[in-house]
Amino acid sequence: MAGVKSNIYILYLFLVLFITSCDPIQLYEQTTTYPTHDWSSKQVNNYQFNITDTSSLYKIYFVIRHHNAYHYKNIWLQVNTQSPSDTVVTQTLNLQLADDQKGWLGVGMDDIFDQRIPINATPTKLKPGLYHFSVHHTMREDPLLGILATGLRVEKVHL
Repeated sequence: MAGVKSNIYILYLFLVLFITSCDPIQLYEQTTTYPTHDWSSKQVNNYQFNITDTSSLYKIYFVIRHHNAYHYKNIWLQVNTQSPSDTVVTQTLNLQLADDQKGWLGVGMDDIFDQRIPINATPTKLKPGLYHFSVHHTMREDPLLGILATGLRVEKVHL
């Protein structure tokens, strides 16, 4: 019986190592939660992270958790990025949260949906130093109802 337990343990350890080796390396993730499930356009969320490895490529994601009662298939954002010793770059993004064929995109459980949406289309090399991001929505509905949390995620891409 002890041999079977050790074989199961080895198999379990192998599976854990295999699964974790396939994941990208998360460098940074921070979310802002909205206890009343609404996000005011006046609430600007600020995030910052430090880059030391300039040889790697990075993907940057907008992270959102919303309720099934969210009224739209998309969300409009203004994202301001300041890289080390550069001026602020402003992007206006229209990010899809649903489509007519599949419904809500991302992962859902009951009536809550989570989604990571790339902000940069392709993996990017980043300069060394401190990056500052600020994010706010520019939707006509204000406050934006059905939003539970939003955030920013940065991952190192495996080649």
